[in-house]
Amino acid sequence: MRKYEMMVIARPDLDEAGLQALSDKIAELITSNGGTVESQDAWKKQRLAYEIKHLREGFYSVFNFTGEPRTANELNRVLKITDEVVRFLIVRPAE
Repeated sequence: MRKYEMMVIARPDLDEAGLQALSDKIAELITSNGGTVESQDAWKKQRLAYEIKHLREGFYSVFNFTGEPRTANELNRVLKITDEVVRFLIVRPAE
């Protein structure tokens, strides 16, 4: 199993329930593909460095998880088509 770190920027118009649903969806994707969620930072609203999809703000969260490469590939596939996600990045942290 490899360690991964994923940063997600969600739409700023989501409410608390929407953010929780998105967190649950991401955690379910990780666990259903053989991974485990190590930690997740709380959602924090911040101003974006530049406009993305006509948005100036977004909710940021960082997920640390372990999994196989297929776990990261499936997350990448699903998050690309998830409307609530503005941008995301999955990286393998330095060992």
